[in-house]
Amino acid sequence: SGTDEHGLKVQQAAAAAGTSPPELCERVSGLFRQALSRAAVSFTDFTRTSQPRHRWAVRRFWGALRDGGALYKGSYEGWYCTAEECFLPESQLAERRDAQGRPCKVSLETGHQVHWTKEENYMFRLSAFRDPLRNWLRDNPRAICPDPFYQHVLRWLEEDLPDLSVSRERSRLQWGIPVPGDPTQTIYVWVDALVNYLSVVGYPETHGEWWPAAHHVVGKDILKFHAVYWPALLMAAGLAPPERIFVHSHWTVRGQKMSKSLGNVVDPFACMGQYTVDGFRYFLLRQGVPERDCDYYDEKVVKLVNSELADALGGLLNRSTALSINPSNTYPCFSESCFPKILDYRGTKAVGRASAEDYELVASVASLPLQVASYFESFQIYKALECVALCVRQTNSFFQRHRPWKLDREDAAEKPWLDTIIHVTLECLRVYGTLLQPVIPHTADKLLSRLAVEPEERGLSSLTFLPRYSGKPCPFEGRRLGPDTGVLFHRLEKSRQHQMETREL
Repeated sequence: SGTDEHGLKVQQAAAAAGTSPPELCERVSGLFRQALSRAAVSFTDFTRTSQPRHRWAVRRFWGALRDGGALYKGSYEGWYCTAEECFLPESQLAERRDAQGRPCKVSLETGHQVHWTKEENYMFRLSAFRDPLRNWLRDNPRAICPDPFYQHVLRWLEEDLPDLSVSRERSRLQWGIPVPGDPTQTIYVWVDALVNYLSVVGYPETHGEWWPAAHHVVGKDILKFHAVYWPALLMAAGLAPPERIFVHSHWTVRGQKMSKSLGNVVDPFACMGQYTVDGFRYFLLRQGVPERDCDYYDEKVVKLVNSELADALGGLLNRSTALSINPSNTYPCFSESCFPKILDYRGTKAVGRASAEDYELVASVASLPLQVASYFESFQIYKALECVALCVRQTNSFFQRHRPWKLDREDAAEKPWLDTIIHVTLECLRVYGTLLQPVIPHTADKLLSRLAVEPEERGLSSLTFLPRYSGKPCPFEGRRLGPDTGVLFHRLEKSRQHQMETREL
């Protein structure tokens, strides 16, 4: 992760704040680091495009473009959007009035004002890469995911691909990396920013250990930069495009795009305080669908998190570890006679004490780790969490169906079945806790600690569900459970603002 720090808008923002660009970037990049740390997001590297290693890599990359004949100097003019740091064609503009009521042109996509700009720049021969880009995408149909964005890029490549201005006059833009050998020009911020994917893996010396097996995660608003300009620049520099570009859509708030002027920008720090870090992460990952915009509002977060984390998952752990049901506070034994193995559960009637639905549950949870891993790999995290939530509901139904609180532990005929119900439930919970670690790390740790699952037993690759069902030993059987730390996930309350709105209605 990291921050792109050069460009005209940063230079202007620093001037407006009465500070220097380096001081502004130090403060803002610190806020991003703080937000990631608070949200329990780990990273192997936090790259900043103002770092010496990055500046060095950009100069070398520019040299590769120049030596390959991909650059030439030419006069360029057009509508420039400082906020987006790019030139926009007439088709992407709209007529509006500015704050003083004067007519002006703005970006159709963002509403930001554009200004006519004419200057001498270095140009990149983007037009020469239309066919190579089309061939690359046709040979790699999963290079851009999800598919609607892949199709979008193919449509762009059916149109003209004009050459790209890749520098700015130094007199206008000082906050950036100077063009090697030409101090009158500054390298265009997007070329500079995109090279951070290479500089962070050691370009130009050691990047081969990682490149091109890189996966980028980008917002849909910067798709053209990552799926057209960047692969073309890489080809021109003698490098392969990244292996995959995952594209995500945006969050709206009550159906509206987030905007400072509307005052509906969501503060992640406030949300983590209100919903907890795990609650907020769970909501975003459970509801975030990459291919389309998703809507955010307080009641939606509260309802989902309470239903799936506090009630379904937390309630299940609380009921299955209660001392009234499991007074020895241990991981009880599984009885193969009560729950005998069958080869095909479909169409099965009750066997032993287990019902047909019980066999469906065991089959669902047994297939869950591979299912979740597959969805994680394809960046469909919401589908992985949907599968987990469905299995949690099935497990609650299993527990409710057999009413273990009605069984008599002192009855020799009842005890094995009572222990089996609890054993199966705890095994399900162990799988859910293990699979949810990347999503809700604090809650998953609390759940697994309650089940006495040691840190070295929490790996995803070696996750085996209900080994006793297959006649194999279970390392947890008979183990004393971990300490009871109370409620797994406390129910959330609606925000004061929503409660006030409800009262007004």
